[in-house]
Amino acid sequence: MAIVLPLGASVAGPVGTANAAFDPSGFDFWVDSEMGPIKSRVFRAANGNTNRVVYALDGMRARDDLNGWEIETNVARALTAANINVVMPVGGQSSFYLDWNAPSTFFGTDGSSSGSAGSSAVGSSAAGNDVAGKRNTYKWETFLTQHLPRELKNRLGFRSTRNGVFGLSMGGSAALALAGYYPQQFSFAGSYSGFLNTSAPGMREALRVAMISAGGFNIDSMAPPWGPQWLRMDPFVFAPQLRDNNTRLWISSGSAVPGQGDVSSALGIVQAVPLEALALANTRAFEVRMATIGARNAHYDYPATGVHNWKNWEDQVNRMIPDLSANIG
Repeated sequence: MAIVLPLGASVAGPVGTANAAFDPSGFDFWVDSEMGPIKSRVFRAANGNTNRVVYALDGMRARDDLNGWEIETNVARALTAANINVVMPVGGQSSFYLDWNAPSTFFGTDGSSSGSAGSSAVGSSAAGNDVAGKRNTYKWETFLTQHLPRELKNRLGFRSTRNGVFGLSMGGSAALALAGYYPQQFSFAGSYSGFLNTSAPGMREALRVAMISAGGFNIDSMAPPWGPQWLRMDPFVFAPQLRDNNTRLWISSGSAVPGQGDVSSALGIVQAVPLEALALANTRAFEVRMATIGARNAHYDYPATGVHNWKNWEDQVNRMIPDLSANIG
C-alpha cells in the first residue's frame, strides 16, 4: 500500500490503450435525472433482439463525451456481433456509480481552483464546479436502476430484467454492487481489475488520493468513513448477497507482470504495475471471501501477465462473452 498511495492519482488512469475512439454504430440516448440530462451510448444487437442487454461501466477518469470502453476498445462490436445490446453510460468521474450524500466540495470550494485540494495532487485534472457531482449530488445508482432502464424499456423496448453489467477498476466494484442490490435487474456481473475489498486497511486513503486526482472529488462527500454506507459499497462485505442471488460473476485481474504491448514507457510501468498489484490483492481477497461462504457462482480469471490498462480489459470482455451470453435475457 505504501507503494500505491503516492500513485493513487493514477487509479483507473490506464496506459497502453487501443484508442478506438468514436464508434458510428452507436447512438446517443439521453435520459433526465436528478443530476440533469445524462447521455448513454447504445449499440444494438446484430439480430435486433431487445431481450439481451449489458451495461458497460467506465473507470475513475470517466469522461463526459464518451465512455472509455468506446474510446479505447472495440468491445461494442464484439458484443453486438454476439447479439447483445450494449449500453454505455457517459460520465460519472470518480463516482463509483453511487448515490452520494452531497455535492463534492473541499471546505466549501469545488476543488478546481488554484491551490485547492483538487489541484494539489500530482498529475491531477480537477473538474470545474459546473459538472455533475459538484453542481449537484451524484445519484448514479438511482439513474442506473430506475431512470435509465425505464427509458430503455419505454423507448427501445429493452428488457429491464436479467441484464448484465461489467466494469473496470472503479466500475468493477460498482458492477458487483448493482448486481448485489438489484438481482432482478442484473443476473450477471463482471469485474476487471476491480477494487473488491475497499474496507481493507489503507484502501479509503488510497481512493481518497485517486479521487482528488481524478477530477478533484472528495470521498467524504460520497460516504462517511466506516459507516453503513461505506460498508454497503464493499463487495467483500456484501459477498453473501451475491451468493444468495446466485448472480453469475466473472472476476479477473492481471498478475501485475507486464506482457507484450502492456506498457510503452517507464512511466507506464511505474503507474500500471502497482495499481494492478493492488487490484490483484483486492480480487484475491474477494475470491477467498466467496470461497469461505460457500459461493460457487463465480468464474475467476488471472492471466499470467497484465497490468492496469485497456488492452487487458478488452481481452477479458472477449473471453467473457460466452459466459455473459449464457446468463442474460
